[in-house]
Amino acid sequence: MTSAPSSTPTEAASRAAASPSARVFPPTGRRVLVSGASRGLGRALAQAFAANGDVVAVHFGSRREEAEETLGSLAGTGHVLAGGDLSSPEGAHAVAEVAAGGLGGLDVLVNNAAVNLPHPLATTSYEDWATAWQDHVAVNLLATANLSHLAARRMIEQGGGGRIVNVGSRGAFRGEPDHPAYGATKAAVHALGQSLAVHLAPHGIGVASVAPGFFETERVAHRLSGAQGEAIRAQSPFGRVASADEIAAAVLWLASPAAEWASGTVLDLNGASYLRT
Repeated sequence: MTSAPSSTPTEAASRAAASPSARVFPPTGRRVLVSGASRGLGRALAQAFAANGDVVAVHFGSRREEAEETLGSLAGTGHVLAGGDLSSPEGAHAVAEVAAGGLGGLDVLVNNAAVNLPHPLATTSYEDWATAWQDHVAVNLLATANLSHLAARRMIEQGGGGRIVNVGSRGAFRGEPDHPAYGATKAAVHALGQSLAVHLAPHGIGVASVAPGFFETERVAHRLSGAQGEAIRAQSPFGRVASADEIAAAVLWLASPAAEWASGTVLDLNGASYLRT
């Protein structure tokens, strides 16, 4: 018995291009919600999507002035602010409503908002420990889950596919001794993304996560310029830390039509500072 001839790369690419999600999910002009976009990585993410020709909802919690600076820095027009507290289901719902209403829908969600406060067990009281865990879970995990539900349901109703990209962390794999709730919630975010990747694929919605190592933002500038700086840079054999723009470039690709087959991935972005198999 002879086997059927294998398809050529061109034929395989043609079949992929003919799939519903590949046909309708555009590479640009998309409606994008970036949570935690007032500064740092969130600002770099918003700028990357805007430069790509997308329209962006810039979410902020309490830093409205900085969010307005982010908004003013974006290329193109049609971008909006979406302020609100993501730590409650009601707050997340309100943010999604403002974003979708201002943009006319949602095609891409980037879950970037996060809490990351130190709480080493040996020196943290039980009361402060419990509060730290509640705060980290509420924002890092539950807000990500809630926004993912709200955005994905809109994408399903719109019928054009979509993308969800979660900002996780290297700390989910190597451990965070002084920030255990951060490491644990980021590990949960990776697992959530993989579960949703399987569930949402039939709707043409790809879900992926990035796991950055140390990268430079205003929030950590004092650590890089202080006594810890040399040791932090030495974590990578490149002898440096990442820029926020490097992380944003990876997120932009994962949100693209070309990255559909990367759905379910957790992409390490740590400059070979931590290797896993």
